Parts: sequence; C-alpha cells; structure tokens
Amino acid sequence: MNTGLLPVYTTMQLALRNGQDRKEVWIAYQGVIYDVGHSRLWRTGKHYEHWAGQDLTLELADAPHTHKVFERFTAIGRLKS
Repeated sequence: MNTGLLPVYTTMQLALRNGQDRKEVWIAYQGVIYDVGHSRLWRTGKHYEHWAGQDLTLELADAPHTHKVFERFTAIGRLKS
C-alpha cells in the first residue's frame, strides 16, 4: 500500500471521527488512518476499552490480535506527525 498518496489529517481532525461527533469512525495505527465504521465491533465508536478518533499504535501491544487486523479496513489517510 502506497500511503504517500493518502490525504493527511491532524490529530484534531481524527478526534472528530469518533462515531459520536460525526458519523465517521476512524482510528490510526502507525501513522495510517483507517475507516473502521463498517465493523460491528466499532459501530458505537468504542471497541472494548479502545475509543475511535485516536491513535491506537501503543495500545495494540495489549490487544489479543496482531497488526494484521488492519488489513480488513480501508486506509483513508495519514496522521500528521
């Protein structure tokens, strides 16, 4: 995946896509923003103790799955560093 062609969003723009403030449900992982809104597990903007609209890179270490879970989701942007 060539993420260099994806639009760049700030952490503030990501935070608004939390399933509450707007209908989009986005999360970031390793600088890439994913649309997780189609997942029944993220429908409310919360997945277990994780909230949408955030960078979840550090939290993946505690997850029962690997980074390969992101292959199920569409990359829609890059997180501005």
